[in-house]
Amino acid sequence: MNIVVLSRNPMLYSTQSLTRAARNRNHNVRVIDYVNCDIVIDADHSKVLYHGQELNDIDAIIPRIGAGYTSYGSAIIRQFMSRGVYTTLSCTALEEARNKIQCMQILASHNILVPKSILSNNSLVFDTLMNELDDEKVVIKLLNGTHGLGVVLAHDHRQAASIMEAFSKSKSKVFLQEFIAEAGGADIRVLVIDGKIEGTMKRQAAAGEFRSNLHRGGSASLVSINTEEAETAIKAAKVLGLKVAGVDMLRSKKGPMILEVNASPGLEGIETTTRNDIAGKIINLIEREA
Repeated sequence: MNIVVLSRNPMLYSTQSLTRAARNRNHNVRVIDYVNCDIVIDADHSKVLYHGQELNDIDAIIPRIGAGYTSYGSAIIRQFMSRGVYTTLSCTALEEARNKIQCMQILASHNILVPKSILSNNSLVFDTLMNELDDEKVVIKLLNGTHGLGVVLAHDHRQAASIMEAFSKSKSKVFLQEFIAEAGGADIRVLVIDGKIEGTMKRQAAAGEFRSNLHRGGSASLVSINTEEAETAIKAAKVLGLKVAGVDMLRSKKGPMILEVNASPGLEGIETTTRNDIAGKIINLIEREA
């Protein structure tokens, strides 16, 4: 098959792992920077151009869309889909998973536990809204933050109000979230492919840090999950329409709680920790469905 990996950087670990897995299975694979793609919308012949050349004879795409290019990346995916090209990530699933509030709304509407979260456009009611949260500690998150950037822990409501005021004055869009103390600065990344769990790892925050992201100095280790946690992760990926998903989960007093669902999960941490050929499983998915 002719497979295209939509990625900004062919040297990234995930991109290289996917191309290697495809070539090992005797597929033709090409890395294309989706930002340099153009689309021509026409009722007779819509097309995708790359450096002025129309992209033809493509059987499947593997979108690796960066957070800063969600909207444009989604348009590129939609154009490929309109031409009947198979994709491991649909444009709708990307948009819903990438929008933090929309993602939590969808999960909560399907009775999936998420941290209690508050979004408001009125800075005058921040103090009152924080009473909706049980703990004095409050997590404040940028709506468009990634890799733990733009995530701040306020140790009390007064400090939280001050931080929110600063964000508000800078026109930054943020939301409030309850702090899950019992998680102990750790979360669990569950890699789900086509409704099946292919890898799990525990990410532990560094000393003095509450964010467990590997980009923030967190460490990764193997972990086993129970039936309830497995079912929750699979359900989260399913309701968001994700064939490939990195589900980030907290172990809370109430049960497994979904912190975030990644539509383009990085492969380096999960592959090196579990020693599983995750990229190969993604290529197997394409072979089954494309």
